Amino acid sequence: MEELVHKAKNKDPDAFTKLMQAYTKDMYKVAVSILMNDEDAADAIQETILVCWEKLSTLKHNRYFKTWLIRILINNCYDIRKEREMTISVEELEEPSIEDVYNFELKEALSRLDEKYRIVMMLFYGEGYHIQEIAGLLNIPKSTVQTRLDRGRKKLKSYYMES
Repeated sequence: MEELVHKAKNKDPDAFTKLMQAYTKDMYKVAVSILMNDEDAADAIQETILVCWEKLSTLKHNRYFKTWLIRILINNCYDIRKEREMTISVEELEEPSIEDVYNFELKEALSRLDEKYRIVMMLFYGEGYHIQEIAGLLNIPKSTVQTRLDRGRKKLKSYYMES
């Protein structure tokens, strides 16, 4: 991956495309965990890809590309959510399309969590980040990440026990 990052930094569009394809699924999971909406997640991902292409030369260490990418995505998600809070979308009032039962239940369970727990859970379990990396991405202490993981697990457990 570092070689692809190096080529992409030299404005190789094919290398950049391969990088984005490799991380699209990861970006989607993170974006949905924050925005809880596929359309907004797609917008955040699109904006992130554009920013990454424009700012790739500012990345200091190629091995931290994914962390850098996810941090940009998180910031874009927060920006979109702020904009969304100012307006009510008609799409939010529509019924959701038929989804597979597992994804629906998981999304429902995650939506019941406060965002501070949901994002930490998705980064840890969904993306495989270590606690220290999550702390760096979210600019919070390591102990806070551990506490949020513990509380998030307990809240999910109680949700599934009630169901």
